[in-house]
Formats: sequence, structure tokens, C-alpha cells
Amino acid sequence: MKFASRIEKVPPYLFVGISRKIAEKRAQGIDVISFGIGDPDIPTPDNVVEKLRETALDSPNHRYPETDGLPEFRQAVADWYQRRFGISVHPDKETLPLIGAKEGIGHAALCFIEPGDIALVPDPGYPCIRWAHERLDADLDAIPDDVADKATVMWLNYPNNPTGAIADADYFAKVVEFAKAHDIAVMHDASYSEVAFDGYRPISFLETPGAIDVGVEFHSLSKSYNMTGWRLGMAVGNEDIISALMVIKSNLDSGVPNAIQYMGMEAMELSQNAIDERNAIYEHRRDRVVQTLRDIGLDAIPPKASLYVWTRIPEGFTSAEFTALLLDEADIVVTPGNGYGEYGEGYIRLSLTINDEDMEKGLARLSEWQIPSKD
Repeated sequence: MKFASRIEKVPPYLFVGISRKIAEKRAQGIDVISFGIGDPDIPTPDNVVEKLRETALDSPNHRYPETDGLPEFRQAVADWYQRRFGISVHPDKETLPLIGAKEGIGHAALCFIEPGDIALVPDPGYPCIRWAHERLDADLDAIPDDVADKATVMWLNYPNNPTGAIADADYFAKVVEFAKAHDIAVMHDASYSEVAFDGYRPISFLETPGAIDVGVEFHSLSKSYNMTGWRLGMAVGNEDIISALMVIKSNLDSGVPNAIQYMGMEAMELSQNAIDERNAIYEHRRDRVVQTLRDIGLDAIPPKASLYVWTRIPEGFTSAEFTALLLDEADIVVTPGNGYGEYGEGYIRLSLTINDEDMEKGLARLSEWQIPSKD
């Protein structure tokens, strides 16, 4: 039996191994506190779930959905973009519903990348994106021209997973200029645009003049509206790229269930106050995590956005070693940075999507834990 080479090149999804370790501990009766995967613990808003109850009883919603989604959903996406970012997009030509942003990101690679092609990808970066060949340096001038000229696509992710880094308008303007100069399509994962702190509001790549000429943006209602279990997102941007992604999706999936799309429409009508209240919970958790990490001697910097705290570990440890020590000695799960690429080595990531009781319990264990000496 021979498998495709991509199976050999891409490691198993990062959280699969972590989940197995947690299961082993819990099977032994050990209470494990996980700061691992970024799955919001805050429930989906009641009115959004109620919309599912209503529309699930409508028999037309029991049939196959269309790949390009309900016209009402596409219009709701266009309206949301107008309200949130001041951007006008054509609902029928420049938007496409996704079965979560992860699905769209994975399928978009099939639109541009063939064997031997080069894609520019962030490192460290979301594992789903790293199905390609060349690390993307945040300093675009550092990318050699011969590499850029051969590249077909560039992936960006701001606010960033796992680092929490953010991008400003000047950087996005340089990206557009770079993409046009080298004829590169830009794929921007903006899944964390609605999780931000300290009064900061992330911008959209598509706000940049000329951005829609070269790229698309992926959004997820998972992080924006606590809807990870419902699997709903959208791609927005360049008409030709949206059309190509539609071709791929129409042959590989059957679209987003209509009732889930109605949930999304309801969610996108939620007020900014509701989002701010949710973010205040995450911001408080962020501050507690950062302070605890600093108290045990780690140089943690509070992120302005995303659901994660990314921090360097002491010299002498690998990310995997440090993660294993925390699990073995403190029954705490964190994510090793090397799971996000070569340049994530020497870091760990802690998620803020953990209920307050478990967080306080986990932080208490962390405060009592002493980092062992490597001497």
C-alpha cells in the first residue's frame, strides 16, 4: 500500500498527540488542566442557538445545501464587512461560505499549488497553512527575488496564531505591492479579528488599496461568536480566487447546512457590546496568565489580540521537553512551539479558552512549579 508523499511530509495534526497524553493521564484518575487547543469555553449565544432550533424544523433545510450558500448568508457577510471594516464586497461574486475557515484554507491550496510549486507560508504558523515549501519572513525585503518570482501564493495570518502578533496598514500596503510585483495571490487568515484587547481593533487586509486585486481573506465564526462546534466561516475577496475555490469545494464537499448558515446570519447581527463583554473575559485571563508566567521567570508579553499567550522558554530546553515536564510534574498541558514550525522551537503557547475555575487551578499549579535546572 502506497500513500501520497504529502502524508509523509506533514506530521499528524498537532493536538492529536496532546489529546492522547491527556487521555492517558485522566485514565489514571489524574486531573489534568489543559491550556492547549483554542476552543472557546464560552457558550454560543442563546439567540444564535435558538435560530438553529427554528430553522432545523424547516424541511427544505434537510436537503443538500448549495456550495455557494444561501443568498441571504452571502448578503449577511457583505453587510458585516461593510459595518465592521467599511468595505463593500459583492455578495454573489466576492463571498463564499466555508465549513469553518480551516476547511477553506486547506482547499485554497488546491487552487494554486501543484507539485514543485512554491508557496510562502508563515513560520511559526497555523499547521493547516504549512502545506508548502518556503518560510515567509515578516520582512518582505528579506525574501529573495528568485524565490518570490517562483511563488504562486503567500499566506498571512493577523492577528497571528500562535504568536498573537498583529499587522498594521503600512505592512499590508507593502504586502499588496510585493504581491503585484511578483504576481502572487495573497491568502489572509483573519480568524482572530474579533478577539482583541486594550481597545485595539484589528484591521482587514482587504481595507488596503489594491488588496482585493490580489487576495482573499478567511474568517471564522468559531472565534468571533463562540461557534467552533458549528463549523461556519467565509472567504471574502478577489472574484477570480473565490470562483476557483468554489470549483474545488463543489467537487469535494456539499456546502454548509442551511440551518447553520441561519445561525451565522443571527450571529453577525450581534452588537459590538456583546463582543466587547466576551473579550473582557479573555483579557482578564490573558493578564492572569502573563503575570503567572512572569512570576516563574518566563518573559511573557501580553498580546493585543488572539486567544493565546506565546512565550519563550528557558535556554537548554526544547519545546517538547518543556511541555513534557509541565505535563509530568504539574499535570498542565501547554502547546509546544515547534508544532507550528521550525521557528517556533524554544516557545510554548497557552490558550485562554479555559473556564475561570480551571484556569485558576492551573495557574496555582504553575506558580508552585519550579523550573528544573539544566546544569
